[in-house]
This record gives sequence, structure tokens and C-alpha cells, in this order.
Amino acid sequence: MRPDNMEFIIARSLLKTRVFPYATLTAMALLLASCASKPPKSLVTPFPTATKPPLVTQPAQPAQSTSEVRGVWLATVSRLDWPPPSSVYASNRIQQQQAALIATLDKLKSLGVNTVFFQVKPDGTALWSSKILPWSDMLTGTIGNDPGYDPLQFMLDEAHKRGMKVHAWFNPYRVSTNTKPATTAALNRTLSLHPASVFVLHRDWIRTAGDRYVLDPGIPAARDWITSIVAEVVSHYPVDGVQFDDYFYAEAPGQLLNDNQTFREYGQGFSNKADWRRHNTQQLIEQVSRTIKQLKPGVAFGVSPAGVWRNISHDPAGSATSGAAAYDEAYADTRRWVQQGLLDYIAPQLYWPFARQAARYDVLANWWANVVKPTHTRLYIGIALYKVGEPARNEPDWMVQGGVPELKKQLDLNQSVPEINGTILFRENYLNQPQTQQAVSYLKTRWGNNPVE
Repeated sequence: MRPDNMEFIIARSLLKTRVFPYATLTAMALLLASCASKPPKSLVTPFPTATKPPLVTQPAQPAQSTSEVRGVWLATVSRLDWPPPSSVYASNRIQQQQAALIATLDKLKSLGVNTVFFQVKPDGTALWSSKILPWSDMLTGTIGNDPGYDPLQFMLDEAHKRGMKVHAWFNPYRVSTNTKPATTAALNRTLSLHPASVFVLHRDWIRTAGDRYVLDPGIPAARDWITSIVAEVVSHYPVDGVQFDDYFYAEAPGQLLNDNQTFREYGQGFSNKADWRRHNTQQLIEQVSRTIKQLKPGVAFGVSPAGVWRNISHDPAGSATSGAAAYDEAYADTRRWVQQGLLDYIAPQLYWPFARQAARYDVLANWWANVVKPTHTRLYIGIALYKVGEPARNEPDWMVQGGVPELKKQLDLNQSVPEINGTILFRENYLNQPQTQQAVSYLKTRWGNNPVE
């Protein structure tokens, strides 16, 4: 963001989003999170780890507990894990949704899970009582309909009652999961709501990419708006952490994000769009990190990026892999965020077995361990529960003995490397599928019978 017009952008953004009750709080948070860092030069990342002083002073004590994290992602987008699709139009909808969440937490507790990463912003809607976003249609079938209870508060109450932590999981830029005429019409119908969808309030921020409506990450006011959403949750709910997933610049072949005009408007000083895009992602992470620490220093901030930062073929600091890289595909310099102390934790998605040569689990786990080693950033590894028990030509190990040997190897490695502080399973509903039951029994023996605080 340009420092000379920051206050104007904040004021304009707040007026358009009708966040009057939160204007003072949000403006203060954004001002404290001033993001006037200089454009980076286009250079191959140095190796070994750069010794440049961090942008943010690392806290003497990490924001989160030092105990091992045994986590699960609980997705609400498309009702993948919760709420049950059958509950949405039921006469006793609230009771069904709350009972399902209680049953889920009870099962997770019995498996030894101690942290739930709960998707509170699956798109441009909210699963909490927001003054910025309309209620999620995942709850009632209609965007903006009050569900009659606050799912985030309910989750926090029930999880904390069981001694489990909750991280509010945000998809920062996604506005919708598709661009179908019915979706567009539903978004347009929110114009009369308070709050309405960002789709109608800030149509100039909206782009299409990967067959979705998304926000353009290059627009400073859009990044301010995302920061205000995080500030609202952190200020008003006792969340233990905040997590962004890997959807920053999320494109697909033939479905690229058209940000040429945005680049012309805001890309001064950059010789190419790729560096400018990484700068934009950096700005978001910087200002969200600083905002959280100003509001509630004890709330942990983390990101769960794609598992490969860069391949060694493109960068000597990269991993010995040949997979899609977050740096080049999502324009997210995740290694830099760790080095600069912007994150309390990072949770790379290492969704491959030991035998997958293009992206070996052990190669990547150890590479990330070396990245966090000289920092205070904690490392949690995301593993592919969704692949367990599923036939795959390139990854047959997931089928051997119900996937238990592969799962055991991954958990053993995580526990043996001092820099790895936990594991997160993707995702909750796969704990209930027939093909994973041998692995679930193993988890119950390993985690459930050996709980950690």
C-alpha cells in the first residue's frame, strides 16, 4: 500500500463495506500494520538462509503452546466436513448442525486430536456474526440468512470445554466456488443486505480465476478489507489462532486472473508481474501478522501453503523436488515469511508418500525443518488423510495394509525431528470413510491412548 494515501483507502473501504461499528478498531489495526515495504529485487534466493534482520521482532515466547499439535482441518466449503448437507433445509436445522459438531468433537477428542482448524471464511461469507460479511449459505442454503446461532462461538465453546484449541481458518481471496449464473444471481441479491456481499459492494475488486470469483490481490483496499475481517474475528472471539490456506493467487490453465490493469495502476517499480504479485502477497501477510499481534499477541498466526516452496532446479535454496511450487504458482514466498518472523507457525501440505520421487515426504519434511530451525516459527506438517486407502497408480503405498505403514512412517518422522512440532490431517470427514478405518484405529492407538496437553 502507498503510505501517502493509506488513510484515505482505509476510510473508503470501511464506508463501502458499511463496517461502521468497527471503523475505529479496523482503522487502528490497519494503521498499526503499515505495509510500506520496498519492492523486492528479482533475485534467486540466497543459500544458506539469509541473515537479513527480520521485519518483525520475534517474540521471546511463541504465541502458541509448546506441546505437540495433533490437528485436523474441518472444511465448511461445499459442506465437505460440516454442516451435514441434510441439515440445511431440515425443520430442526440448528439442533442437527450443533449435534453433528458435538459428535465430531467427541470423536476427535477420543482420537487424541487437540487442535481443530475450523474454516470460518470458506468464500465471501462468514460462519460468525459479522458486520463485514454476510452469513454463509453453507448454513441455511441462502447467503445472508441468519442461522439462528453463531457457529464459531458454538465451536469455541464446545472445543474449549473439551480442552481442544481452535484456529479460525480463512480463505482470504475466494468470493465463490464457481461462476454459474445461479451463483452470480445469489450474490447480486445480497445488495439489500447489511452487510452485503463484497461482490456487489466492490465489483471493481472482483476477478475470475480457476472458475471462481476472487478478489484481486493487487488492490491495496482489498487487502485492507481482508485484514479488517481477521481483525473482527480476533477482537471478538477467543480463537487460539488464525490460519490462511494456500489460495493466494489461485489460477488454473485457461482460467488465469486478469490483473493487467491492476499491474499498470499499482506495479510501478517492478520489472515484471511475478515479483509484483509476490510483493502483494507479502503485503497481506505483513499487515495481517502485525494486526493480530497488536490486537491479541497470544493469538497464533499461521499459513498452510503448498508443500513445495521452490524446486532446487529453479533455486539453489529449494528442495530436491519437481512439484508445483508456491513461490512460482501462487506467488507466495513462504520461506521468506518464516525467515522474517511474520508467522507463528507454518503448516506445509506434504501430501505425498516417502516413495513419491517428485516430492518425497521425508525430503520435504526435512527441508522445512531446516527452514524453521534458526527461527521461532513452529512447524506443523499437513498430511494426506484423504489419500489413505485410495488406489493411486503413482502412490500405491496408500493402499498397503489400509495405508497404516505409510501413515506410521510419516508420523514417526514428524515425532523424531525436533523442529517438527505437530501434524494436521486433511481432512475431518475422511476419518469417517470406510477406506480409512484401519488408519483411524491406528491413530486412536497412537494418539488417543497417549494424549498431550
